[in-house]
Amino acid sequence: MRVYILRHATAEEAASSGDDGARKLTDRSKEKMRGAAAGLRAMGLKFDVILTSPLVRAAETAEIVAAAYENTPPPQVLPALATGVAAAEAVSALRPFSKHEDVMIVGHEPQLSAVASIMLAGAADVAHIKLKTGGCIAIDLPARFDRGGGELRWMLNHRQLRTMRK
Repeated sequence: MRVYILRHATAEEAASSGDDGARKLTDRSKEKMRGAAAGLRAMGLKFDVILTSPLVRAAETAEIVAAAYENTPPPQVLPALATGVAAAEAVSALRPFSKHEDVMIVGHEPQLSAVASIMLAGAADVAHIKLKTGGCIAIDLPARFDRGGGELRWMLNHRQLRTMRK
């Protein structure tokens, strides 16, 4: 199975309500993310499931990716991908999706880097990865979401993803 870990695109500094979870993507970052999503598609990637944090900026990012694939599949909210949830808990919440070949998760730092570290090295603090906004990591897993044993296939930032669309 292959897991694609995508950090949300750049969000506004503060939501009008003051709620961090309500922060939306900027218009400029939406456009950049559309290009990155087109790059993912041009690379020939397909997703059986797209899972997203419930926070607005991640959900909007997941919707942009899904739109590049004509909303097949549509994004599904997975509460364990929200900020403040431990990476180990997020990995546990992903296990029911292990029947799929290609799974994309969309969320936040530092949780996503810690999830990648768990998949690659078995613990959240072993592999030190810094995933930039709009960046994506591809990890091959032996059979299911588990600790360690994953293989890093690639890591691209949003600019690199956008260049793939050409």
